Amino acid sequence: MEIVISLAIGVLFGSGIWLVLRPRSFQVLTGLMLMSYAVNLFIFIMGRLWVNKPPLTLGSGVPDPAMFSDPLPQALVLTAIVIGFATTALYLVVMIGSRGLTGTDHVDGEETE
Repeated sequence: MEIVISLAIGVLFGSGIWLVLRPRSFQVLTGLMLMSYAVNLFIFIMGRLWVNKPPLTLGSGVPDPAMFSDPLPQALVLTAIVIGFATTALYLVVMIGSRGLTGTDHVDGEETE
């Protein structure tokens, strides 16, 4: 299972880099989103997925860490998803404004012949 997740993260990140190097604004934005998805998946998987283990709850006595799942990676990924959504919306607004001002959606502002 680890090799499948590793390949998925690698394909997502590699596709994101390939799209970031493209000349059009929408492709650059899509590449940034793919790279952020790859990083989110990496952070989430590094926290290990546990089945049938409760989240960390406070009770009497000292809790045994082996009996609970780690909530930190899930919280980090959730925060990253929200921040990624907000920056994607900002990038879209800037991209639409740039297209309206320059008349092209190329990153450098010049159409190739």
